[in-house]
Amino acid sequence: MSHVAYELATQPDCWERAAELAPAHRAVLPGPGERTAITGCGTSFYMAQSAAALREEAGLGETDAFPASEFPRHRRYDRVIALTRSGTTTEVLDLLVGLREAGIPTTAVVGDPDTPVMTLAGDLVVLDFADERSVVQTRFATTALTLLRAHVGAHTPDAVADARTALDMPLPGGLETRRQFTFLGRGWSVGLAHEAALKMREASLSWAEAYPAMEYRHGPVSVTGPGSVTWSLGGTPDGIAEQVRGTGAQWVDGALDPLAELVRVQRLAVAVAAHRQLDPDAPRNLTRSVILTTGEEAVR
Repeated sequence: MSHVAYELATQPDCWERAAELAPAHRAVLPGPGERTAITGCGTSFYMAQSAAALREEAGLGETDAFPASEFPRHRRYDRVIALTRSGTTTEVLDLLVGLREAGIPTTAVVGDPDTPVMTLAGDLVVLDFADERSVVQTRFATTALTLLRAHVGAHTPDAVADARTALDMPLPGGLETRRQFTFLGRGWSVGLAHEAALKMREASLSWAEAYPAMEYRHGPVSVTGPGSVTWSLGGTPDGIAEQVRGTGAQWVDGALDPLAELVRVQRLAVAVAAHRQLDPDAPRNLTRSVILTTGEEAVR
């Protein structure tokens, strides 16, 4: 079994633990009404998008999400949350230094606290039980999102139950041989759709895209046809399923909690990688953490 296959299978237990920890960290997570930004890189940025949407949907205050490399440092926030599994990603650490100099409170949600982030973030939430050996992120990302979801009152035990179901239920038949995958989301699940596409690209080198569900018909549907799959994470607008089937593509209507649907896609990514004789723990051209040299930082 690959590391990523093992790690994605442990997510329900990690989510339960994160939800239990959330109240203890209330003081270092955004309070009601605070103007907040959530940041990260790669997978962590997509979790930031989902967490920001959940907080705004809960009516708890304006919440933005940015990749760490594109953070608008001229804006003022009451608190910035940085999601970083490794605690070593150059863009995140550079941003935390700048925010500290600007006097903006920061909290890092981290998998490995024995890293530079420990001294650069104002506060830490350590999820070391969800840290991973695989380059491909699964359980740390979803556990960090569960922590933030629980903090805003949007997590329920049903999400954990659905995650267990997602691990046990068969995947839709024939997906391993499909050539193209599109994932759709609505509201907070748009970030999850982007993460689903990223998992397919990283682990299985698949052609994968993601869109807000209502935007899908404004151009992207043109790439849909025989040999492709469109998978919905979250509610499905009327007519999209019929339109997809009409192209000859396979439609997957995600009926579980959107975060649990992401677990199904993680399983699919591993299955497609196996079918293509790829190692999902060693994705092409990727490392566990992006640490830039001085020259690379200058280009950025």
